[in-house]
Amino acid sequence: MIQNIKENYKLILIVLVAGLFLGWLFFHSSGDTTATSNKTETVETHDHEHEEATIWTCSMHPQVRSDKPGKCPICSMDLIPLSSLESDDGQTDPNAIVMTDAAAKLAEIQTTVVHEGSPEKSLYLQGKVEPDERNIAELTARYGGRIEKLFVNYTGQQVNKGERLATIYSPELVTAQRELLEAMNYRDTRPALYKAARAKLKLWDLTDEQISAIENEGEPQVYFDVISPISGTVTMRHVTVGDYVKEGNALFQVIDLSHVWVLFDAYQSDLPWLKKGDKAEFTIQSLPGKTYTGRVSFIDPFLSPTTRVAKVRVELRNPQQKIKPEMFVNGYIQSKIAANSKNLLIPKSAVLWTGKTAVVYVKKPDAKNPTFNYREIVLGPEAGNFYVVASGLKAGEEIATNGVFKIDAAAQLQGLPSMMNPPVDTKNPPSIKMPAKETATVAKVQTDNALKINPAFKAQLTKVYENYVNMKNAFVASDAQKVSNEAKTVENALQSVDMELLKGDAHMAWMNQLKTLNPEIKAIAGSSDIAAQRLAFSKFNDAFYKSLQLFGLENNTAYYQFCPMANNNKGAYWLSETKEIRNPYFGEDMLGCGETRETLK
Repeated sequence: MIQNIKENYKLILIVLVAGLFLGWLFFHSSGDTTATSNKTETVETHDHEHEEATIWTCSMHPQVRSDKPGKCPICSMDLIPLSSLESDDGQTDPNAIVMTDAAAKLAEIQTTVVHEGSPEKSLYLQGKVEPDERNIAELTARYGGRIEKLFVNYTGQQVNKGERLATIYSPELVTAQRELLEAMNYRDTRPALYKAARAKLKLWDLTDEQISAIENEGEPQVYFDVISPISGTVTMRHVTVGDYVKEGNALFQVIDLSHVWVLFDAYQSDLPWLKKGDKAEFTIQSLPGKTYTGRVSFIDPFLSPTTRVAKVRVELRNPQQKIKPEMFVNGYIQSKIAANSKNLLIPKSAVLWTGKTAVVYVKKPDAKNPTFNYREIVLGPEAGNFYVVASGLKAGEEIATNGVFKIDAAAQLQGLPSMMNPPVDTKNPPSIKMPAKETATVAKVQTDNALKINPAFKAQLTKVYENYVNMKNAFVASDAQKVSNEAKTVENALQSVDMELLKGDAHMAWMNQLKTLNPEIKAIAGSSDIAAQRLAFSKFNDAFYKSLQLFGLENNTAYYQFCPMANNNKGAYWLSETKEIRNPYFGEDMLGCGETRETLK
């Protein structure tokens, strides 16, 4: 019994020791797990604290900072994390803008590979129908006499070749016939005299048949007919029955309208894009619903001194004569003047203007994250929706074409080279002269001495600006009908400007601006869609700003202002009578979005 009790104690002691050992193993292992868990929890807590400390900013207005998401107080855009615009790769170029894939997607960044191509440009020309000068016949009196009969009684009458136009009595012609009849008696002995008498009558437009008829009858004819040399339309009748005419006097003008010319007006900037053989498509306002085609057959080598345009001719068949001279024509030519050459072409949306230079953002190849570098380039001519690149880019390089302003905003936030903060030492000095757009720059227009601006012209231009201000305010109110009404007032004021007050280079400069001002103000006045009106308004402003720069205002100040989000995030300008920003492109939705770029006094 006692022995059994001792054995039970031993068993309990062994179990107790084993339990303590297993407990030690369990709790030691648990302690490690707990430590690991605590460590993990610490890391997670650290990340959570980091997320809470995120700074939010506006991609368009980087000066706006907030500790929580929301709307930009200036433009009402959604705020984005500041970290999403900053570099997350310390191994990249220190001057490069590095974005995460998520940030690039959020900013809607799109890129295009620079390629070589043939520059093309769409030219929209206006003109009129004119007669073919080669089909104009001017009939004059070959001998003096009296008009006995008229077979053409009114202008516009159709005649056929060989048809009688008038009958004339000429004493001189009767005398010449008698000389021929006398010379016939000496035909064998004095043939030269006979030939001279016949030649005299032929020089007076008598046919061989008429001369032979005189010889056969043996008597001179008293009346002779004036015959039409071509088929066509009588456009001028200079005589009536009973008129006495002298040799050389004009009798009739006949024009064949089965072929006509279409003469387009081409400005100086259009001429480099035009060549003989270009295909032209055009419509005639008086004959709607039909499109005509033709080839450019001639380009006038001279510019008109009054209109500053050159005539571009297209020939057109007109067998039914439905097309009348002086009809107005609207034409379109897709120019391929450089079809045999290759040039670097980039979309317009890829270019940012710093004031004097053009800037693009070049994507770094083979980078882990979307990486862009600031690049200043030199541009050639505008070719439709593209620019020709003179220097600064190579074929195959990839550039940003959408979201370019947001990339530039990221560069500004990081203090890197950007549109507003260009490098101090550039390898390619700017070669393109663009209007200065530095913030709050005061620019007094210095043209009175250079272009000799007539004060009366400046007063008329100031009247256009005053009406423009009313139209701008209607855009601020987003009232399409009022915009249309005010635009018609601006159009009338623009048409009242007397360009004859300008001479020389000043006249040429104004004519060049009218190429944009006239069609765009007509588009605004003729539309009831506020979006379409605002698009035309942005184009009108570019030309109107240049006009005010060139010619100035009379006792007035204009503020040239800019919104980077207008015109589908491409940016657009407008002129205002006050320095306060009141955005005409968004109205109440984003009334304060924008900044003053220049002051015109």
